[in-house]
Amino acid sequence: MSSIKKLAGQTVWYGASSIVARFINYLLTPYLTLKLTTAQYGEQVLVYSFIPFMNILFTHGMETAFFRFTQNRDKKSVYNTSSISLIFSSLLLSLLLIVFINPAAKLIRLENHPEYILLAALIIGLDALTTIPFAKLRLDGRPRKFAFVKITGIVVNVLSLYFFLSICPAIVKNDPQGFIATFYKEDWKVGYVFVANFIQALVTLLLLSKEFLGFKFKFDKPLWRTMIIYALPIMIAGFGGMINETFDRIMLGWWSTAGSEHAIKEQVGIYGAVYKLSILITLAVQAFRMGAEPFFFNQSKSDNAPKIYARVMKFFVITLCLMFLAVVLYMNIWKQFIQNPKMWVGLSVVPILLLANMFLGIYYNLSIWYKLGNKTMAGAYITLIGAVVTLVINYLFIPKFGYTACAWATFACYGLMMVISYFWGQKNYPVPYAWKKLLAYIILAVMIYTAHYYITKYFPNVWLYYILATVLFAMYTLFILKVERREFQRMPVIGKFLK
Repeated sequence: MSSIKKLAGQTVWYGASSIVARFINYLLTPYLTLKLTTAQYGEQVLVYSFIPFMNILFTHGMETAFFRFTQNRDKKSVYNTSSISLIFSSLLLSLLLIVFINPAAKLIRLENHPEYILLAALIIGLDALTTIPFAKLRLDGRPRKFAFVKITGIVVNVLSLYFFLSICPAIVKNDPQGFIATFYKEDWKVGYVFVANFIQALVTLLLLSKEFLGFKFKFDKPLWRTMIIYALPIMIAGFGGMINETFDRIMLGWWSTAGSEHAIKEQVGIYGAVYKLSILITLAVQAFRMGAEPFFFNQSKSDNAPKIYARVMKFFVITLCLMFLAVVLYMNIWKQFIQNPKMWVGLSVVPILLLANMFLGIYYNLSIWYKLGNKTMAGAYITLIGAVVTLVINYLFIPKFGYTACAWATFACYGLMMVISYFWGQKNYPVPYAWKKLLAYIILAVMIYTAHYYITKYFPNVWLYYILATVLFAMYTLFILKVERREFQRMPVIGKFLK
């Protein structure tokens, strides 16, 4: 249990920073849907679908390689080599992206705004430079500084965004001939979103300057080759992962038959906004990954490691099920974060996306078998299979079903990846997962949502909606506590109330 407590403690810190940072960022959704039109919101969604995809190329799997090789190589040498690798690759790739700025803008249907790609290149390059410093903080067990830097960066982004989208227009309105009016453009609101992000990335790098400048210019070429061989399959898997995770917005822009360019961007904007409502699951998965990856590597030498991994999976799935219900049962509250009611038409896909991201979280939990066994190519194969599923479903069904096809493609992709990883992993690194029980928990959560949906649909009443949601959520929670009573009794806080 001590190892579980350690993971929980690290996940709380990394999770708290991720949750607070992402939640602050999430609060931008009502702000941006208020300040931007649906089509403008779609434009920034397209760019933010492009940035993560390019991040994979810029970081080329070096973060996971860093964690892996610090276990059996000299840590300073690994840090020096991985830092130098990322610095040179970031500079080179940023320049290439700027040189090919017009083709890149045309690729994501923003040929009228190539300057967005310039800003994206700067953001991606700065973010890549912070990859190893952040990884070092996690490896050294310094979650407090990790949390401080993450949250400070987001706060800077929010304040910058508020300055550009709220303060500047007010100043220009009152003083049309003033200094602000000389550079501020009212019709360039989307561009200011990326300027604010650039300021955040720059401040983040400055806050990590001690870690960033802490390397020595000693490049171990043989070590780098070994790390690259290990990391390249992770990069390939990362590309597949981004196709599954964010590239569907760009595919929606390519293949949507909504009509005009404006209408297509509106579809992208609606899907991008409602996708934000899967935030709780996404936050839990991200927080778990931050704490779990170094934890799993550290626990790999323990004889009890498989049992620890199984217990971690159990608590993880229970947490995701509770989060799923917290969103779908109270959808009328969550939808208020989208301030443009025209976007509410896309709420029907939120449960699908929540389940899809739950599958993704389980997959990340399962993926430890190929990372521990240096079989990262297996992860690449699994993710590429998922990417093919995503591409095929979106290509076939976006023209007819629009963003609904994107949601189901995500569901099918992550579900298939989860299943393949489980069966493949059990053959190579058996872990005693209680899969029947966990599957029952997920199915029960879906059944509860379905019951609530149809009851409130045929008996529309505000009081019934919320009372029924609360009763069903409480019943599910009590059921879990009863079934897992012995497990929860061993927990430091909850256990006191169950003994």
